[in-house]
Amino acid sequence: MLRNDQLEQWDRDHFFHPSTHLGQFARGEAAHRVIRGGDGVYIQDRDGVRLLDAFAGLYCVNVGYGRQEIAEAIAEQARELAYYHSYVGHGTEASITLAKMIAERAPDGLNHVYFGLSGSDANETNIKLVWYYNNILGRPEKKKIISRWRGYHGSGLMTGSLTGLELFHKKFDLPLSQVIHTEAPYYFRREDRSMSEEEFSNHCAAELEELIEREGADTIAAFIGEPVLGTGGIVPPPNGYWAAIQAVLKKHDILLIADEVVTGFGRLGTMFGSAHYQIEPDIITIAKGLTSAYAPLSGSIVSDKVWKVLEQGTDENGPIGHGWTYSAHPIGAAAGVANLELIDRLNLVENAGATGDYLNTVMGEALSAHPNVGEIRGEGMLCAVEFVEDKNDRTFFDASEKVGPSIAAALLKHGVIARAMPQGDILGFAPPLCLTKEEANTIVEKTQMAVKEVLG
Repeated sequence: MLRNDQLEQWDRDHFFHPSTHLGQFARGEAAHRVIRGGDGVYIQDRDGVRLLDAFAGLYCVNVGYGRQEIAEAIAEQARELAYYHSYVGHGTEASITLAKMIAERAPDGLNHVYFGLSGSDANETNIKLVWYYNNILGRPEKKKIISRWRGYHGSGLMTGSLTGLELFHKKFDLPLSQVIHTEAPYYFRREDRSMSEEEFSNHCAAELEELIEREGADTIAAFIGEPVLGTGGIVPPPNGYWAAIQAVLKKHDILLIADEVVTGFGRLGTMFGSAHYQIEPDIITIAKGLTSAYAPLSGSIVSDKVWKVLEQGTDENGPIGHGWTYSAHPIGAAAGVANLELIDRLNLVENAGATGDYLNTVMGEALSAHPNVGEIRGEGMLCAVEFVEDKNDRTFFDASEKVGPSIAAALLKHGVIARAMPQGDILGFAPPLCLTKEEANTIVEKTQMAVKEVLG
C-alpha cells in the first residue's frame, strides 16, 4: 500500500529498536512493521494485515488485545491522578489494592510487593535486596548469585549477567563477577542420553552442589531460576528437578528467587509457576502478565522471612536506600487491578491449562513424526518445536542455516506470529491465555505448512 508519509524512513533514521540487527534495519534490509490495532489473539498493522499473535507480544498480553475494561481503568486513573510517587509511605488506591491482590494470589508466606516497571528492573531490585539482607545478617561475603545457562532474567548489568545467553553477554563486558552459572535443566540436550529425567535432575543438583562447594557456600547469596526456561528455549524442567535443587539450596542457606515474569498470572494453568512445581521461593519476580502489558509494571514479591530482615535493616540504618521514580506508578497499578479482575472473571488461568494442553497435544500429533522435529515440548500455554538435522543421532543444524528463523518467517507469511528462539532452531509459542481450540488448530495447521515449505 502506497502511503503519503515518511513514517518508515523516520523509523529507520531515528528509532533505536531493541534486539535488532541495527545495520540491516537502517539500510532497509530488515522488515519494518507498524502495528495499529489488536483484538483477542489478533493484531493488525497499518497496511491492514491481520496476524494471529501466537507469542502474545513477548509472552505478555495474557488477556488478549482490545480489552476495554483495562483501557478504561487506565483512562480513569489518568484523569483522576496520572502520577504521584510512592516514596516515604505515599501510595494510591490502585497501588495499595494491587499489592493486596497480588499477595492474595501468591504462594503462602509472600506478602510484600515492591513495584517497578520491567522484569529487568525487578531482578535488579531483587539482587540489591538479597545483598542488603546478607549485610544486615552480618554476612558481607555472601553475595554471589547463581543463575542457569540459557536462563533469561533481563538486560541490565546484573540482570544481563544473570541471563545465560551469549547474545546478551557478547561485547557488553558481561557477566559481572558476582554472577556464576550452572547447568540448564534442558533434558533434550543432555550429554548422556541414557539418563532418565529423574537421573538428569539429580545430575543438575549434583552440578549445583559441586559449584557451591567450589565457590564456598559462605560466598553465595541466592539462586535465580524461571519455573520453565523461557527465552532459552521454552523448556519445562525434568521430573524431580525443583525438589532436587531446593534441597541443595536449603542445605547451604541460599535464597531462592523464582523469576515468574513469564509464568506468573496463569500461563502454566496455575496462578503462579511456583505453585505448579511446588517451588518455595524467598522472592518472586513478576511483570508481563501483571498488567498483560497494557501498561509497564513489574514487581518483587518478598517473603515474610526476607521482609523481617529488611525491617531490621531500616531499624538499624534508617530508610531503605532503594527506589525508582515510577515505582508503583498509578496508571500501571490501575491496569494491574483491572487485568487481574479480568483474568478471574474470564477464567483465563483454567483456559490456559486446558487449551494449552490441547495446543501441545495437537502440535505433537501434527509434527512429531517429521524427520527434522527433535522434540515438541511445553506446559500450559507454552509450546516449543525444536528442529534437528537428524533426530536419530540428535545432530543439530548449523546456526548459519537459520532453520528456525526461516520457519518463523514462513509462518508469518501464513498469518501466524511465532518466535525463533535464540541458541537453537526452536520455534516458540506463547499465545494469549484467551486462545480457543479453534485458534489453536489454526496455529498448528499453519505451522505444519511452514515446516513443510522449509524442510519438506
